[in-house]
Amino acid sequence: MVVKSELKLIKSLQQKKCRNEHGLFVVEGKKTVEEVVNSNINAYKIFAVDPSGLKEEDIQVEKVTARELSQMSSLKNPNGYLGVFYIPKPIERITSDWVLVLDGVQDPGNLGTIIRLCDWFGISDIVCSTDTVDCYNSKVLQATMGSITRINIKYMNLESFLSETKLPIYGTFMDGISVNESRLPEKGIMVMGNEGKGVSDAVAQLCTDRLAIPQFGGVTTESLNVASATAILLHEIRK
Repeated sequence: MVVKSELKLIKSLQQKKCRNEHGLFVVEGKKTVEEVVNSNINAYKIFAVDPSGLKEEDIQVEKVTARELSQMSSLKNPNGYLGVFYIPKPIERITSDWVLVLDGVQDPGNLGTIIRLCDWFGISDIVCSTDTVDCYNSKVLQATMGSITRINIKYMNLESFLSETKLPIYGTFMDGISVNESRLPEKGIMVMGNEGKGVSDAVAQLCTDRLAIPQFGGVTTESLNVASATAILLHEIRK
């Protein structure tokens, strides 16, 4: 039986300030829990309605009732598995590849999808502005499908980071040069902006190049979803 204090702690981790205070985050779903367990991220506790359903025999799992799991979960219909993990410290390193920079991305689904895209295209580092949605938000984690374990994510002042780099900085703008006409280097920085406002003025001033994704067809939508645009640009980087 899970004690009330532990239930309260786990439920509180739905809030960013509590995640930061305790240094913990929650993952739900068997596949994602197993992905995180098999990574370098340390587990605090794993809970399951049916512990035998987990593949790894050496996982220490606490059996809970469906009611107890529901009390911990952020989902309307919990799926039987919940893990609490320690938030890893970002790796301090100088990349030898491309870095993706996110300037004020707010939608959890977008961030989760972008993290998964970086995993697919072999982009190891994401640098986020301090107002970008927290990568340990439960909706972000669901959208990453375990890719969160393989991407180094740092939150920092973008102006400071971009001012210090020697890499070319490619910003994405509606009025930029078509990516089809650009010769992208072997390494650099790609900046993706906020869903509604795009790249902020302060960050835009630090971009060395302005890129755009060309439109086709007679009817033009206002803009592309930031995750969709990221997918296109990461594909161009790897071509």
